[in-house]
Amino acid sequence: MSNKLFTLLIAGMLYGLTAMGQLTQTIRGTVTDQLLQTPVAGATVIITGTDKKIVADSMGNFRIPNMAAGTYTLVISHINYNDAVASNIIVNTGKEVVLTIAMETRVKTEKAVVITAGSKKNRPLNDMSVVSARAFTVEETQRYAAAVNDPLRMVTGFAGVASADDGGNEIVIRGNAPTGLLWRMEGVDIPNPNHFSEAGSSGGGISILSSQLLANSDFLTGAFAAEYGNALSGVFDLKLRKGNNEKREYALQAGVLGLNAAAEGPLSASHKGSWLVNYRYSTLSLLNKMGLDLAEGTTNFQDLSYNIYIPTKNKGTFTVFGFGGLSSQNQNIETDSSKWEMQDDRYAGKFVANTGATGITHTIPVDDQTTLKSALAFSYTANKFNELYAENSKLVVDNYKDNYITKKILVSSTLNHKVNASNAFRAGAYVNFIFFKYYKLSKENQNAPLLETINTSGNTQTVQAYIQWQYKPYNNLTFNLGMHYLALLYNNTGSAEPRASVKWDPDNKSSLAFGYGLHSQLQALGVYFAKDAGNTNPNKFIDLTKAHHFVLSYSRLVGHRLRAKAEIYYQQLYNVPVTVNANKTFSTLNIQNEFVTDPLTNNGKGRNYGIELTLEKYLDHNFYYTVNSSLYQSKYTAADGVERNTRFNGNYLFNAVAGKEFPLAGQKRVLGINFKVIYSGGYRTTPIDLPASQQEGYTIYKEKEAYSLQNAAYFRPDCRFSIKWNRQRLTSTLSLDIQNVINRKNIFNQDYDLLKNTTITNYQNGIIPVLNYKVEW
Repeated sequence: MSNKLFTLLIAGMLYGLTAMGQLTQTIRGTVTDQLLQTPVAGATVIITGTDKKIVADSMGNFRIPNMAAGTYTLVISHINYNDAVASNIIVNTGKEVVLTIAMETRVKTEKAVVITAGSKKNRPLNDMSVVSARAFTVEETQRYAAAVNDPLRMVTGFAGVASADDGGNEIVIRGNAPTGLLWRMEGVDIPNPNHFSEAGSSGGGISILSSQLLANSDFLTGAFAAEYGNALSGVFDLKLRKGNNEKREYALQAGVLGLNAAAEGPLSASHKGSWLVNYRYSTLSLLNKMGLDLAEGTTNFQDLSYNIYIPTKNKGTFTVFGFGGLSSQNQNIETDSSKWEMQDDRYAGKFVANTGATGITHTIPVDDQTTLKSALAFSYTANKFNELYAENSKLVVDNYKDNYITKKILVSSTLNHKVNASNAFRAGAYVNFIFFKYYKLSKENQNAPLLETINTSGNTQTVQAYIQWQYKPYNNLTFNLGMHYLALLYNNTGSAEPRASVKWDPDNKSSLAFGYGLHSQLQALGVYFAKDAGNTNPNKFIDLTKAHHFVLSYSRLVGHRLRAKAEIYYQQLYNVPVTVNANKTFSTLNIQNEFVTDPLTNNGKGRNYGIELTLEKYLDHNFYYTVNSSLYQSKYTAADGVERNTRFNGNYLFNAVAGKEFPLAGQKRVLGINFKVIYSGGYRTTPIDLPASQQEGYTIYKEKEAYSLQNAAYFRPDCRFSIKWNRQRLTSTLSLDIQNVINRKNIFNQDYDLLKNTTITNYQNGIIPVLNYKVEW
């Protein structure tokens, strides 16, 4: 063998070994028009800091193979569009990175605003949302300390958003009750997608939706665009990720919260469609077995979610999506009176909460400037609770029963039309066909008789329609004007709601925006069917709760990938249901869930106003942080005409979230450390009339002093430690999330305890560690 041939052979072997040792993966995706969601052909995709540059094909598709594991920023440009920036794209070896990047039409080339990398970070996907709105990424739900892949727990790091209590994931937005939140998925209204959810609630114990299924989505906290209705405080506008349409990929997770399995792949070798499915099984009783008193009794849940993407040549694009979750908790009654340490020990029962939704969407271009999206969806929710009470060691009686079943069929259609680069319209309508069966057996107090307060079945419909116009005279100036209509046909109540906003970017660093909207929300459906002593329905004609939203927002890029933002808001609520009894101080602005059965009238009102300040350092050199503070007031007026603090008026809220990643051995290992700190004013509580409670044997509050006391300040630090290994075509991650790392006992509420014959303070959860191991390939 010649020396030259031998040298070539050795060089070839070394090159092969080097290639085998490289930790690389593919970045690919599709560039689309932001409004029409149609492909943008010929867009140029550049990965900053590298020599990678590629032009998207006629279908907007691009592919960049052999990218080393790491974090990248993509800049996408096109002559007819403003530059788009996709930052912090994390490349792991286990799975391909598949992106959908939307581009905004350029209005006038000579007046185009120069977009700097990072300046549009977290901009909402819906560009008709210009105030109190931001996109959140799947990486944030995975990275934020103690978020445990749950969007609700993740957003408690945002300005103006607080947890209602540690025992669940319900959130308080700008002092509003948690019930004011709307959930949407793929443009379709969906039921509360959380395990252990109660009737009339917007949250629960933990999200049904796995982060494996979600794509980047929008979260809104006020003055929503015209397409959003039936919400007072916030909107989760969720988008689903398409599965890999070229090869199969898998993920497995095991941890304290249970097991999770995900799979995805192409529908066929020749078809461009894909499928994605995720299944999770868990039991929180595992935590109890570890000695953590999270919840008494046996607590289980499981869920399944999926998304199937079916493009066709000339009949548009179809998607089939859905989720379902089963959750239950069963606690046996304790009949040994010697083990009763407090009154709560005498209660037990079984709670069941099952939720599911499935739908099909169809999107088709009508012409080059118009697309039509239609949807048909079905949802089902069932909440059942049977509570028992031990009168003594030998007598166990029913103390409460409910069984709520709701089925919905939704039909919707949305039309997007781009008149030209400056003018665009979006209009839509959707109808909900609602079928229900509700039953409730309850007591007014512990000494009162058990009465049937709801017993009904039937059907009704809700109708919503909207139209909105976007006008952009220049790239840096946007006007949005719209109208939303919501009606409940059961009692013929409705609301026509104007919406408007304007956004001006005076330079490439600053943005000023103002938004206004009238918003309304139905009452929880069971409220309309409450029965009084005469067996009539006093709440049948209760109107919608309504609110005017005003928001002024200013943001500025104050440093490299560092943005400061301030928002001032005012929310005027009216038509709020309150009790008809002028001696009572009840208002629906203070409830967290449930179907209220008291006779109500729409004579209540409320106010929420405040200022939010945020300083956010976008992920840069593997480091990020967000610091925000909120000063606010949340007031309500009940039937007696007196303005009081709402239950959720904490007055101030401070959040800090930060994290740092340490790449080791050339991205073969990545160590992550993340922290989160919450410090806020305590929620309000009503003083207990102890002598009256001792006399009657149950908690009696000083009605006229409703929510006059404030709990001690709430403080909770969380942390997350993780290590990620990148291997050939496989990525594994070991993580430990610790909620309330200092085990501080924050106050939940106070009540009277019959056995102790005094008032007691109930505390929220202490330290909660969540260990998890994940493998992707």
